Amino acid sequence: DFARAPLPPMPSRRIAVIGAGAAAGGPLASRLRARSRRGRHLAVRRQASADPLGAGGVHGSLYASLRTNLPRECMGFLDFPFVADESSVDPRRFPGHQEVLRYLEAFARRFDLHGLIRLETEVVGVRRSGDASWSVSYCSRKLAGTDAGGELQEEEEVFDAVVVCNGHFAEPRLAEVAGIDGWPGKQLHSHSYRVPDQFHGQVVVIVGYNPSGIDISRDIAGVAKEVHVAIRGAPRNVNRVPYTRLPRCRAPLPMPTCGYIP
Repeated sequence: DFARAPLPPMPSRRIAVIGAGAAAGGPLASRLRARSRRGRHLAVRRQASADPLGAGGVHGSLYASLRTNLPRECMGFLDFPFVADESSVDPRRFPGHQEVLRYLEAFARRFDLHGLIRLETEVVGVRRSGDASWSVSYCSRKLAGTDAGGELQEEEEVFDAVVVCNGHFAEPRLAEVAGIDGWPGKQLHSHSYRVPDQFHGQVVVIVGYNPSGIDISRDIAGVAKEVHVAIRGAPRNVNRVPYTRLPRCRAPLPMPTCGYIP
């Protein structure tokens, strides 16, 4: 009932939403419903890749085995529940990233959002323009025709408001380890990890044991000779509730072949 309640009268405004992921979907859809009654205009800008594992123009953090760490019931929008149905590619309660993509695409179709989203567009600047507006500068690969060798041209539009939904995990955080630059072995941040094949038969050290460290150590342990997990303290849940009792069925250490380095 709350989702279907009429919105209070508001002045018509132009709003730019930077990003086109889940965080952008909520405000975009609500503004679209308002626009249908009050002529509201929106624009969404996003530098995007067609490759869900980030091998294209945008380097994402998705790895092939990634699943949600929350049940789907907690992840849906208020008026568009994230439920498993005949179109689901992964009906599990904690689905993989392909199922999340399917849900977001279905959400965009349901609320007709594709006409408002400009892909292959990078926002390069946002600044105040007067007392009540914002100037947004951007470069569009489609408009420039870069496939034909065209140069990117910067353009600018003025909006009444800007909503920034571009995420906060785009830049990898590297551990400061003395002498690491002179070490001849392979180094890889989880931001660039995709599949475990490249670690077949090797001895691997995982630095850090937050969710991505747990997932990736489980992946690599299936093909590596040895996997060692290096963290500052013992995993918080080892002496409390074993991971095997949680919905995702994680063990405190990924496999018997893994060792814990205190």
